Amino acid sequence: MAEDMNRAILKALAELGKPAKAKEIAEKLGVPTSKVSCRLAPLRKKGLLDSPEKGVYVITEEGEKFLE
Repeated sequence: MAEDMNRAILKALAELGKPAKAKEIAEKLGVPTSKVSCRLAPLRKKGLLDSPEKGVYVITEEGEKFLE
């Protein structure tokens, strides 16, 4: 289940094509913000997304490879 959400978050970020907040990602996925927020730190730790500024996230090259 967590892996599905991770993939969905990365896909949403890739589709948005710009830095996004958890709320924007959640709205794109149609899920509560809390469901997205709790997955962001683990994804960042794995190097699949980055946070250029507090509360804003972008997909990394590693994250894009993960989606392939």
